[in-house]
Amino acid sequence: MNKKKIFIFLIMIFMIISSSSLVFADTEKDVYVIPIKGDIDNSTYQFVEREIKIARENDARAIIFEIDTFGGLIDQAEKIKSLIVKAGIPTISYVNTKAESAGVLLTISADSIVMSNGSTIGSAEPIPNTEKTLSYWVEELRSTAETKDRDPELVASMADNSISIDGIIDEGRLLNLNFKRAKELGFADFIANSHSEILDELNIEYDEIIVTEVDFITKLAKFVVNPYVLSLLLTIGFIGIVVEIFTPGFGVGATISILSFTLYFGSNFIVGNSGWTALLLFIAGIILLIIEAIVPGFGIPGIGGIASIVVAIVLASPDVQIAIFSIILAFVLSILVAYLFLKYGQKSPYFDKIVLNEKGEGSSGYSSTIDNIMYLNKEGEALTTLRPSGTIIVDDIRLDAVTEGQFIKKGERIKIVKIEGSRIVVRKILF
Repeated sequence: MNKKKIFIFLIMIFMIISSSSLVFADTEKDVYVIPIKGDIDNSTYQFVEREIKIARENDARAIIFEIDTFGGLIDQAEKIKSLIVKAGIPTISYVNTKAESAGVLLTISADSIVMSNGSTIGSAEPIPNTEKTLSYWVEELRSTAETKDRDPELVASMADNSISIDGIIDEGRLLNLNFKRAKELGFADFIANSHSEILDELNIEYDEIIVTEVDFITKLAKFVVNPYVLSLLLTIGFIGIVVEIFTPGFGVGATISILSFTLYFGSNFIVGNSGWTALLLFIAGIILLIIEAIVPGFGIPGIGGIASIVVAIVLASPDVQIAIFSIILAFVLSILVAYLFLKYGQKSPYFDKIVLNEKGEGSSGYSSTIDNIMYLNKEGEALTTLRPSGTIIVDDIRLDAVTEGQFIKKGERIKIVKIEGSRIVVRKILF
């Protein structure tokens, strides 16, 4: 074999290997499944945006958006719709269980619509249902439906109950479709119950189906922004402050309070309900309350601190009504806890573990709790501000004490009116 033949032979081998590798690479493309579940909010948008970008970077064959939602924020749904429409990859909406409200817009944004057995879609009426909001939302649905060659009136009737379609929906009702009816009306392209079944029906060849998962932080944030959980967090946060006020030092109350408020503001920040303004207002409110705690009396810092915290909570909440309800509930329960501390703290063995039960050594200037009875009816001075707990000095001896509920400023004269075990109760002397 001469050199020319050898060269031609090598060229042919190279072409065969190259063509084989191209075919192999062509069949190695994966299909990505991006779940859209729960409330549609900013965290949903961020998740979908990130996953579509990953699918693009990996040259995905197609993307399946697995939808199971009661809806959510309209503005976030519109942003996600734009991501799906502009994905640049074949897209499939897979309604697995339900697609209500804003979920309808996401469903009709994809190239293909598939529904599983038992699934439903519809009830896309906006909240609040003002004329302006409804008009805008209905036209958004119509426009998206027309872009994807869907029946615009069929979609519009899911949001506007003034629309009637003969044989399908009467005026005064919102359209809801189950999987069979959706297929009959041509809204759904077909019915399937697995990702592989969908891809087989659409004749999409793929190497692997990659199902993405929502990260833990996003899941936690979505759970926390539930109105009931938000109310509970606020309540726990305020009760923690009350507990900290009634106990010496930095302890459990402050820790619980910080964790609760961190979860409240952090989760709302992640899902896009609030920004830095709410967080900075809350921090400012805490600083003002600390100043108020240091300065005797109740004045501008205290009022300003409470106002800042209330405004911050409202700004961070997904809904003003939810925020107001949560604040009222938190304040009422906090007042109740404070009352229980004042009335039963000295009598309960459980409260006694956290309320003024510390014993100082004599070398530190403190008196033993065993000898406290000797100070009954004696007069002294408030060494620190009592709110209602603090330190007093009697006969040059420092003692932990608590008032009967009133506020006593540092330096004011006091009288010990009650000794109950380790608890010393004092009253301000009125001249």
